[in-house]
Amino acid sequence: MRTLLWGGLVLTLIMQLMQPVAAKSKIYVVDGDSIFIGEREIRLSGIDAPEYHQSCFDAEHREYACGVKSREYLVKLAGADLRCDKITVDRYHREVADCYSNGKNINREMVAAGWAVAYTRYTKDYAAAEKSARCRKVGIWQGKFMQPEFYRILKKD
Repeated sequence: MRTLLWGGLVLTLIMQLMQPVAAKSKIYVVDGDSIFIGEREIRLSGIDAPEYHQSCFDAEHREYACGVKSREYLVKLAGADLRCDKITVDRYHREVADCYSNGKNINREMVAAGWAVAYTRYTKDYAAAEKSARCRKVGIWQGKFMQPEFYRILKKD
């Protein structure tokens, strides 16, 4: 009987450790695709958002701070119930994760709202959301912008 109880307790603990952990720590949004949950540094999987200091041009050819706008949108999406499911770890030792808040996949929401592009080099999961944003001309798709990946290359010291 005692063995059965210990086995059940161990199984329960293992199951709890395997469950994705909701954000109970402080959430800090770095930019449109990077966040901290406490000490966890997380890169949203499958998306690439404008860098914080990146500028874009709107439909009237006016420059605006699209990197700041992207970050602001992620701040709105990342509620107190934020949960990130780690997929892998990148070369910078960040968790690469799918994140959810208020019942929504916020990676997909960033792309669907036009504040990030689908990072199709790694996954096609958000390609349809990007196509929709592009057709609706929302977020960065309202005008002209440099792909965040190319912006990073040009700004490298």
